[in-house]
Amino acid sequence: MNSLLTSAVAGLSAGGAYAILGVCAIFTYRLVAVVNFTGAAIGATGTFVMVALYESGVPLALAVPVGIVAGALAALAVGLVMATWFSGAAASTKAAVTAALLVGIIAVGLRLTGGQHPHNFPDLIPGSAFRLAGVEVTWAAVVTIAISVLFTFITEQFLARTQTGLELRALSQRPMAAELIGIRVKLLALSVWAVMGAVTAFALMVIAPQRAPDFMSLSLLVVPALAAALIGAFASFRAALAGGMAIGIIEGLASGLDTFSQYRGAIPFLVILAVLMWSQRGARFDEAR
Repeated sequence: MNSLLTSAVAGLSAGGAYAILGVCAIFTYRLVAVVNFTGAAIGATGTFVMVALYESGVPLALAVPVGIVAGALAALAVGLVMATWFSGAAASTKAAVTAALLVGIIAVGLRLTGGQHPHNFPDLIPGSAFRLAGVEVTWAAVVTIAISVLFTFITEQFLARTQTGLELRALSQRPMAAELIGIRVKLLALSVWAVMGAVTAFALMVIAPQRAPDFMSLSLLVVPALAAALIGAFASFRAALAGGMAIGIIEGLASGLDTFSQYRGAIPFLVILAVLMWSQRGARFDEAR
């Protein structure tokens, strides 16, 4: 029992990161109408810039902000492509473009980072914060969860209570009308991409020491991110927050069970499948009648 609790607590840090990535996925979808498959790859870009600087002797206090800026710039590059050539495209077309960009980013990232060559990911937030039922909870888990909750709250309040938030909602719902009334559509869209890139870069920096040390593994964290976003129906930030945390905890529990540990990577796919099947329950019921 204690070992299962230890495994569940170990999944808290990953769960917090999944929650952040899921909230970012909804943030991008609601504000620029893009199901973004490149989110984790953008974060991985910033993370590996930080690692490259750290391994070359740059102090961590400088490498981290540079990596966050690199993540924001990578997101801006993707956002520029989407805003310039695909702003009026259908949602399915935008999703396909970001999926294609994901493949390209992974290919370039693996080439530049040495493929499967291991890297020395530093613990940004080392140490134990407290003990829960005899199990140590790390500062990384506490900070990641705190950031995910804070980011969710700030995003909700920003969209509901600020003039810029209202403009962003107008951008996502009526982009042509927003542009006609003088809203700086492209600037706001690129700002959304930059914020998403900076936040995901920092989230991946925190959990990178616990993952496989290669660019592809970090980039494929888009799967649990999209699973969390689906739990929130690409609309509810709070549901995505809860879903991301739950996925991390379930993965942690699975890693503590010998029978299921080798299948823990399939959990986000199973969550996506379950959510999609649940969303179609009404149609299937109607057919059955």
